[in-house]
Amino acid sequence: MKNTKLWITAVVVIFIAAVVWCIIILTKPQGNIVTVTQDGKTLYTLDLSKEKDRRIKVEYDGRENVIEIKDGRIRMLEANCPDHTCINTGWLENVPIVCLPNKLAIEFSDKETDAIAR
Repeated sequence: MKNTKLWITAVVVIFIAAVVWCIIILTKPQGNIVTVTQDGKTLYTLDLSKEKDRRIKVEYDGRENVIEIKDGRIRMLEANCPDHTCINTGWLENVPIVCLPNKLAIEFSDKETDAIAR
């Protein structure tokens, strides 16, 4: 009986440690390199650690999105789309910011190299 309790305790501790580790890894931003793509084409590759605070306007079929870079973070500030899901997403963290009507996406890049703003 004593041996069984020890094994159960060990399994529970390992399980809790694994859950905590997964939460830490999954909630951590993936880096500083961000890509802004529209209709499958990369418009900007940005290193947020080197970017100054600014706003970028992106147009598509007469509609406009405004992307804001501030304090090393990026978000969709304004959009001419019906549902504003892209604005409500907030600052880029783990989930890409996507404006489907304007075919625009902001997401962390897998690239390890230095970014070049186009």
